[in-house]
Amino acid sequence: MDNAALKVPQSIFRLVNVALRGMTLGSKFLLIFLLAHFLAPSEVGLYGLIAAAISYALYLLGFDFYTYSTRELLKREPAAWGGVLKSQAALSGVLYMIFLPLLGLLFVWGLLPWRMSGWFFILLVLEHVNQEAFRIFIAASQPLRASVLLCLRSGAWALVIAMAMAISPELRSLKWVLMAWGIGGVSALLLGACWLRSMPIQGWRDRVDWRWILRGLKVALPLVSATLALRALSTLDRYWFEYLGGLDVLGAYVLFAGISSALMAFLDAGVFSFVYPALIKAWQQGDATAFRLQQRQLLQHTVVLSGVFCCVSLLAIEPLLTLLDKPIYLEHVSIFPWLLAASVLYGLGMVPHYALYAQGHDRSIIYSHLFSVLVFAGVTLVASRYSHIFAVPLGVVAAFTSILLWKTARYFQLTPKRLLPATD
Repeated sequence: MDNAALKVPQSIFRLVNVALRGMTLGSKFLLIFLLAHFLAPSEVGLYGLIAAAISYALYLLGFDFYTYSTRELLKREPAAWGGVLKSQAALSGVLYMIFLPLLGLLFVWGLLPWRMSGWFFILLVLEHVNQEAFRIFIAASQPLRASVLLCLRSGAWALVIAMAMAISPELRSLKWVLMAWGIGGVSALLLGACWLRSMPIQGWRDRVDWRWILRGLKVALPLVSATLALRALSTLDRYWFEYLGGLDVLGAYVLFAGISSALMAFLDAGVFSFVYPALIKAWQQGDATAFRLQQRQLLQHTVVLSGVFCCVSLLAIEPLLTLLDKPIYLEHVSIFPWLLAASVLYGLGMVPHYALYAQGHDRSIIYSHLFSVLVFAGVTLVASRYSHIFAVPLGVVAAFTSILLWKTARYFQLTPKRLLPATD
């Protein structure tokens, strides 16, 4: 299943990888549109709140420790990965005991309804474990396996429940959507566990290295603060939008945000998952030529894919919304270009982000993310005096613009000239 075993060109793997991610995205597209068609806008909004809360809580359970452990894994042969992975699992166990009870406050404070609490915690744990498995296969240069797991946990179940909802009116409820999500997560978990067992990884019986964990936390804590700040934008925006516009209009926002965010999924599948490990290795090995090449490819592919995505989505959005036969979505379609622009800015910001991360310039990343939250809050607060509908989208665009400008400036300041693509 991995590249070495199948002995086929890398381009074929990239094509299959993109196809799997494309199927995942297609399934999620179909699901979000059928949710918008079959469910009340308020239910679509609630689905968006649950998904956003889970997405944010993932970083509390993982603490972005992978940013440290991935570098450590890439320095070692896979046969020596067991001790690292076991220590990381021990840290996650501690984080579970701390944060799972605290997340119950979401329901105590009324931010989410109690009837969804069981599904929330089940899906959160499944998503976290599967996310870490996905990262292990990416670090092992097995993006195809990673994409298969991603398809199971994020795509296949969405396709099944979407088709089921189209056929059976009895299944047109949020409860069945969350149940299908859980089944997809369990399937990915079982397959990922089988694949991990088949890998030549040793060291599982090593003792948990708490000193190594503490060293990693010193690296990961600043990074997780930056990640939490960045991810706050895609969580707070929904809750703030609900406060300003109501749960029904939030359903439209969730629909448009889901479409726009597909761009990042495409970029992850076709660009970032391939360039990210290679960029780090090139830096660690001091290979300036390879480093410049990866940066150039990262920029070119990001720009081209973003341009194509924008053209297609802007042309297709109104015909697709017409099919939903719900006026509320067409009434607020003017939100979509703003959210699409935010996704493009986010994708472009990842180009200098990965170059800075590979070189170990984590502080620049951290400061840009923290600053973006202030920008988001400030712009949204001011804009809300003039428009309850456009305040949050304007705040999100301003935040990602600030990230792009900050990281780009620091990239040119901190990267040695011999490593800049323009020096070729």
